[in-house]
Amino acid sequence: MSKTSEKPVTTSEKSVAAAVVVRSDRVLLVRRRVPEGTLAWQFPAGKLEPGETPEQAAVREALEETGIRSRVVRLLGRRVHPQTRMLLSYIACSVVSGEAHTAASDELSAVAWVSHDELPRYVPQGLFVPVQHYLDTELPH
Repeated sequence: MSKTSEKPVTTSEKSVAAAVVVRSDRVLLVRRRVPEGTLAWQFPAGKLEPGETPEQAAVREALEETGIRSRVVRLLGRRVHPQTRMLLSYIACSVVSGEAHTAASDELSAVAWVSHDELPRYVPQGLFVPVQHYLDTELPH
């Protein structure tokens, strides 16, 4: 029996952080150039880098993908995403500065500030319940 030379997968390699960025009465969504299954629109998100916390990753991803500088409000929850099978941490963030644009144009095709009433059109499969509850309290509807 031969030994494999593959290195073990660490938690950070399987972990993703999503920035749930709210400004005024809208939440920031991004559209991936290549959808992940039925996921086209989603929150700015990406894999954790070595030594990075989910909160740090969420703030970094929002900046890298959209040009928005944000700060952490709080962790909304974690789950194994039903489509990607990655451990996903949802981090509520507020805007510090910047205007949203497709800063990572190799990854994204669009950004949008979405109202509560528009969410089902962008995310027809629905949101993770703790995220939906947070947006229910933060966004007018």
